[in-house]
Amino acid sequence: MPLPLIYHEDYSPEFPADHRFPMDKFRLLRDHLVDTGLTRDADLLRPQICPNDILALAHDRSYIERYMSGELSREDQRRLGLPWNEALARRTVRAVGGSILAAEKALEHGLACHLAGGTHHAHYDYPAGFCIFNDLAIISQYLLQSGRVNRVLIFDCDVHQGDGTARILHDTPEAITVSLHCEKNFPARKADSDWDIPLPKGMGDADYLQVVDDTLNYLLPLYQPDLVLYDAGVDVHKDDALGYLQLTDEGVAARDESVMRHCLGRDIPVVGVIGGGYSKDRHALARRHGILHHSAQRVWDSHGCH
Repeated sequence: MPLPLIYHEDYSPEFPADHRFPMDKFRLLRDHLVDTGLTRDADLLRPQICPNDILALAHDRSYIERYMSGELSREDQRRLGLPWNEALARRTVRAVGGSILAAEKALEHGLACHLAGGTHHAHYDYPAGFCIFNDLAIISQYLLQSGRVNRVLIFDCDVHQGDGTARILHDTPEAITVSLHCEKNFPARKADSDWDIPLPKGMGDADYLQVVDDTLNYLLPLYQPDLVLYDAGVDVHKDDALGYLQLTDEGVAARDESVMRHCLGRDIPVVGVIGGGYSKDRHALARRHGILHHSAQRVWDSHGCH
């Protein structure tokens, strides 16, 4: 049984080449994972589009309808920072479907990874920071309300605070939000996660990995979640265009392995989503995101999940 990896051709629609958001990184990530022999295209699991009723577990229905019909206000459009078209709208709901499928596969097999996801700046009724619908919050509500899990822990290691997730799930005690982020970075106004761990600019591998270890050693026994949603943002990397931390490729790989081993070592299923990563060199960025999936494969092989 191969490590469950989730992807869809819809993920990289046609997009302005000079745009700050690297929309082609999802396709390039798929190419990289196939080229390095980690997977075959035929083995990638293709998700369905997420239906509105599931989106509405974490979002305002009128907001969902406004976005899907291309009727966002100018203010919301500015907050989002992405142009609107039908292909991008379809991509958005397909990717939420992908995160849900990845979570279901993780519950089934112990571990699964998405080749997208981690849209943690999306709020209940407005978009922000390239995020439209919040897959982390949607998965949490979907699995909690359907009784598939009693408690979920979101471990968000994107360099930016998971403010949308924290706000949407603020009144859902069964969903624990944990954000390790660079203190002096977007968003300027932070939300209150259950656990906020602000990191100083310039932090490198060793100090960062110590924080990850200490945090998981404390929180996993404390909450004993039925599932961990891991946002493996690579904008913590020293070469990222929008991050201020100094992790190397090796540091990112050690982080990813550490998170997954902490969870699986306690028999807690874990799902990885890729989160943020920004670079003009899109191929380098795809390789950086692929660290998650290569790390997951090593953990999968050594833990015999299946």
